[in-house]
Amino acid sequence: MKPDWTAPATRLADAEWVRARIGGAAKLYGCARPEVLGTIWWYSLSSVLVAPAVEGLVGGTPVDPSLDAMELDLVADGRFLGARSTRPLSGGLPELGAALAGTLGTAITTIAAVSGARERALGAIATDSLGNRLLWTPDPERAMSLAGPLVAAIGLGLPKPRFVRVGRAPAVRRASCCLIYEVGNPKCVSCPRQTPAEREARLRAALG
Repeated sequence: MKPDWTAPATRLADAEWVRARIGGAAKLYGCARPEVLGTIWWYSLSSVLVAPAVEGLVGGTPVDPSLDAMELDLVADGRFLGARSTRPLSGGLPELGAALAGTLGTAITTIAAVSGARERALGAIATDSLGNRLLWTPDPERAMSLAGPLVAAIGLGLPKPRFVRVGRAPAVRRASCCLIYEVGNPKCVSCPRQTPAEREARLRAALG
């Protein structure tokens, strides 16, 4: 699928732009409280927003995830197809953490302000998105070892990343809930708002 348009990531600091995008999410997810739509929207966005930084870190070619270096690809219905950085990053993990802190902190602050979603809950989603994207890299075992130092370098009061093993497969032990069930969809397989036994059974069914 090709993007219908590309937006500079600096738009995430623009409250009116973010409010319009979250409002448009109602076309995908149905009418819901603004904080619910804001949370679902951030769950989708955060995954693509952190991807270039995570892939660059694991791959050994760091890229700058600062808002003024990032571009977002969208389709007409408002979904995000991906993100990319337009410049390399000078420095190591401390510099990467600082750049991600600026990006995530700005986005979270804006979304919380326009939707009423809690910043702490949005921060937990950011941690889980980082963990998931680390597992999607070609070397998940090494990636998991980078998760804690990366989140610590970001700061922002983000919860520590956690992982579990389902058989041989690693999975994120979620600290966040995307609230997708609030709009009539089933809870995610790894949703923390289910019993541990139910979550484990669903993860085993999904991951084998």
